[in-house]
This record gives sequence, C-alpha cells and structure tokens, in this order.
Amino acid sequence: MPGKNVVLFGPPGAGKGTQAAKLLELLKVPHISTGDMFRYHIKNETELGKTALSYSNQGKLVPDDVTIAMVRERLGRDDTKEGFLLDGFPRSVPQAEALEGILSELNRSLDHVVNISISDEEIKTRLGKRASIEGRADDADPAVIENRINTYKEQSEPCLGFYRPKGVTRDVDGIGTIEEIFERIKKIFE
Repeated sequence: MPGKNVVLFGPPGAGKGTQAAKLLELLKVPHISTGDMFRYHIKNETELGKTALSYSNQGKLVPDDVTIAMVRERLGRDDTKEGFLLDGFPRSVPQAEALEGILSELNRSLDHVVNISISDEEIKTRLGKRASIEGRADDADPAVIENRINTYKEQSEPCLGFYRPKGVTRDVDGIGTIEEIFERIKKIFE
C-alpha cells in the first residue's frame, strides 16, 4: 500500500480519534499523537519531558520548539520507516513548516493530509454530546467550544492552505456514521 506517511486533520469533534484507531488497523503504521508523546516524555523524565512539564505546570502551552523536538525524535525511530499516522500535529503553519524540514532531513515526504471536515454547528452538537457521554467539562461550556473553534480556524486551519498547493490534502466529509466516514477515508489508500 503506497503513501503511508499521513497527517490526520480536522476541527475539534471531527472524530479524528475514532478514525485514527480504524486507520491504524488499515495502514499498520505507528500512531504518533502529540498528547501521547508528552505523556511518554514526562513519565520517563526525559529532558524534553521535564521542559514540557515545567510549562504545563504553569498552565502554559508547550512551545513549538519543544513539540517539534519531540516529533523529530519520534519520526527518527526505525518503526516509522514504513509510514506513520500523525495526530495532533501540525497545529500551526510554523509546525507544518517544521514537519516539512524534519521529513526532508529523514529523506521522506508527506503523502496525505486527511482532512475530516464538519460544519461549526456540527462541531457544537458533537462536543455537546461528548460532554454528556464522556463527562468532558471542556466540551460542555458553549464559550469554551466557541473558543476552540476560533483557535482551530486561526491557528490550525491555515495548515490546509500550506498543504493544498503541495497536492497532499484529501478532504473527507465528516458527516455520517463512523463506518461511512471510514469508507471515504479508505478510498484514499486504494
């Protein structure tokens, strides 16, 4: 199966986590989640982990250079040679540019940016449901949801503008059942 260097992209509530699990079964590549990386480095008390922890303990976002260093270290491992599924990175154009540089250093390129797209109204509906089902307080407050949508549009969505001219963006309609959406994603890899 060609083209297994993949970024999974989409707004909050698009179903990235659900689809990532299914996509991993299909592609059989490592799942690289920035959240998982932070937890790994913090748990193992690496220098990157200590730095990340010092920011999160102050309630601050971990700076790009720390996140980028973690991604560089993870993509440099042997298990990613046949491909990878990046989830939660890049979240900004500078991160997308950094990823381009990392892949270039590794003599690789990005094959697909799978963009699961849903409307703002659908985001609000899904996050509201997720709040009641999973008890996620961050998804229950309409002001927080609005802020997450705006942050996505201001910081993350411009990544699509970075990738579209490269011809790697694959837009997938995120409305439907989990299986219907996954069938659309699978077509990218056929």
